[in-house]
Amino acid sequence: MNSETHPPSPRERFYRRERQSVPAARAFTREALSDWGAGQRSYDIVLCVSELATNALVHGVPPGRGFLLRLLPLPYDAGVRVEVHDSGGGLPAVPQGKASDEGGRGLLLVSELADKWGVGEREPGKTVWCEFVLTPERACSGC
Repeated sequence: MNSETHPPSPRERFYRRERQSVPAARAFTREALSDWGAGQRSYDIVLCVSELATNALVHGVPPGRGFLLRLLPLPYDAGVRVEVHDSGGGLPAVPQGKASDEGGRGLLLVSELADKWGVGEREPGKTVWCEFVLTPERACSGC
């Protein structure tokens, strides 16, 4: 990320419980990451946003509700934190499925692609978050 004059501002958007919310969240994330100059990690970040948004819609958003996507630059241009806030109960965990399973790999992808991830409780619901470090060897120089 490149913040020569001012550090980037956090961005957030609320999405309703509807199918087009996941592609809209991906587009919102791509735009923010492009503005912030996130480089090569952008693909991983967008993929994790897609997985977390899908999980929120399938498991965490009761009818009539939605989820909040927050994108936060980490201090000192160190990276990006993604948070998905929903109002559903339960705490997600990385599944121990088989390779032949057709679904249930979203958090496995997040755990592999993100540098850190976790779940925080909130009332009502939870926040699932992940962080991506943008060090010189992990960021794209000259992107």
